[in-house]
Amino acid sequence: MRRAWLLVQVLGLISPLLAQATEPQPVSLTSLDSSTIIAWVFQPDGKPRGTVVALHGCGGLFATEGSRAGRISARHQAMAERLVAQGYAVVFPDSLTPRGVTQLCTQKLRERTIGQRERRRDALATLNWVAAQPWADVAKLALLGWSHGGTAVLEATDGSQPEVAAQPVKAGVAIAFYPGCAGSLKSGYQASTRLLLLLGALDDWTPSAPCVELGRLAGAQVEVYPESYHGFDNPGGAVKLLRDVPNGVNPRQGVHVGANSAAREQANAKVLQVLASAFD
Repeated sequence: MRRAWLLVQVLGLISPLLAQATEPQPVSLTSLDSSTIIAWVFQPDGKPRGTVVALHGCGGLFATEGSRAGRISARHQAMAERLVAQGYAVVFPDSLTPRGVTQLCTQKLRERTIGQRERRRDALATLNWVAAQPWADVAKLALLGWSHGGTAVLEATDGSQPEVAAQPVKAGVAIAFYPGCAGSLKSGYQASTRLLLLLGALDDWTPSAPCVELGRLAGAQVEVYPESYHGFDNPGGAVKLLRDVPNGVNPRQGVHVGANSAAREQANAKVLQVLASAFD
């Protein structure tokens, strides 16, 4: 009952705030762990050129402060609009709100109740849901994620994981913005699809070095952007130190996040290039 009530609250409170040029529709689906989650679906006019399942970071899908509070955050909305303009459908599974969590960023890793197992299962379930839709082409599916969601992209494309290998639906390409790669590197990650990693050279939250090595071993395409911190693709915002983030290269000293406009434009162009080459 509590879960059903929460889903009603989410749909009722957030939907009126999403009357934008590119407006998503909420759908309810069941994760592989039997949790009921909500996914937000952006659709282009006409049949989609392909579908991108996009995975939010530790801050969740929605902005919690400022003029966008309660709405899909600026980074996610901007990417959705960019992809829809190119003819792609975009589906954002929300792994946090339906489970009663707002954000994970300020929680220590060992204290988090939502980890990569849940994110992986949500991603795989969303791919399965998309594949069952009459408007979708199962041969044209992509995974895209940021930070914690970027790590989930790795989890959901690791062919050495039995749960991943058993899925009948596969992403044709996977794109991860500044994921945490140390765990995948240690576990012997085996890419089950084409992989692109987009990294910030100065990232002190999820450092680029393990991802560069992972990319080398997995045969992935790796782009490292100079003068760029975590969140370099954000539509705006100066680089700042987040002192309340306990994880990162320097535990308990905070991490830097902020936009780099040149890196953002290059990375976004690379996303569109890779999707086009995979689907067209």
